Amino acid sequence: MATVAFIGLGNMGGPMALNLVKAGHTVKVFDLSQDAMHAVAEQGAIPCPSACGAAAGSEVVITMLPAGKHVKGLLLGEDGLLETVASDTLIIDSSTIDAGSAREVASAAKAKGLDFVDAPVSGGTAGAQAGTLTFICGGSDTAFERAKPILDAMGANIFHAGEAGAGQVAKICNNMLLSVLMAGTCEALQLGMDNGLDPKVLSEIMKVSSGGNWTLDKYNPCPGVMETVPASNGYQGGFMVDLMCKDLGLAMETATQSASSTPMGALATSLYRLHQGQGNGSRDFSSLFEQFTKK
Repeated sequence: MATVAFIGLGNMGGPMALNLVKAGHTVKVFDLSQDAMHAVAEQGAIPCPSACGAAAGSEVVITMLPAGKHVKGLLLGEDGLLETVASDTLIIDSSTIDAGSAREVASAAKAKGLDFVDAPVSGGTAGAQAGTLTFICGGSDTAFERAKPILDAMGANIFHAGEAGAGQVAKICNNMLLSVLMAGTCEALQLGMDNGLDPKVLSEIMKVSSGGNWTLDKYNPCPGVMETVPASNGYQGGFMVDLMCKDLGLAMETATQSASSTPMGALATSLYRLHQGQGNGSRDFSSLFEQFTKK
């Protein structure tokens, strides 16, 4: 078992840290929210007054932060964690950020003799709570092998996508595809409903037909079709529209840099930004369904 510092205890980070506690690791935590720290401390984590305090004496440091600027702000610079942690510390960043920032941090870590892995996640809050997340990792073979036993406590699928930054690229490719699938599923279901079909019956038909996809199997966007998904809870919980827009923005930036053609991704980005601009940013991304319903 290891001593692990976990920095960033939001909807994803909090449950991830608790799964490390349940696995028997000593987990030192820090978050700007005292309530978030208290919630995990009640279940065995050790709250710390600062990120540096959490990292001190830890063999592994995991960060789960909103954006690249936050990751770089914490890890880089004269007062950054890379300057203060022990020389054999493993750094794992599970934030979803731009690949360029991940590579910049990886380069700085390498210069200090530290192992760094970018390991963004897929699986949502339910996966974080259940410990069934997918981790998509970028980094050296050595760093990945060190990270895998730690990630195993929080996830069911651990992939090594390539060198530093590769995890971030794979993550945004996945989420761009997810956004396209969700938009298509929403409009197909509504088309059926507009023509008299029961959405439950139509969903079952499409699930075992050529249109079958993850959103139909696990995350139906039509209220009342699946009991345990956000669509049947007023689109509360799950993966926020704001976060989908952030990931789609990263995908579009990456596509521009590599001169990649992403017309479906661009259309999905436009749809989600429209939905976000209508006050839906904090709702689950499956609430896009409402863009297709007749008002």
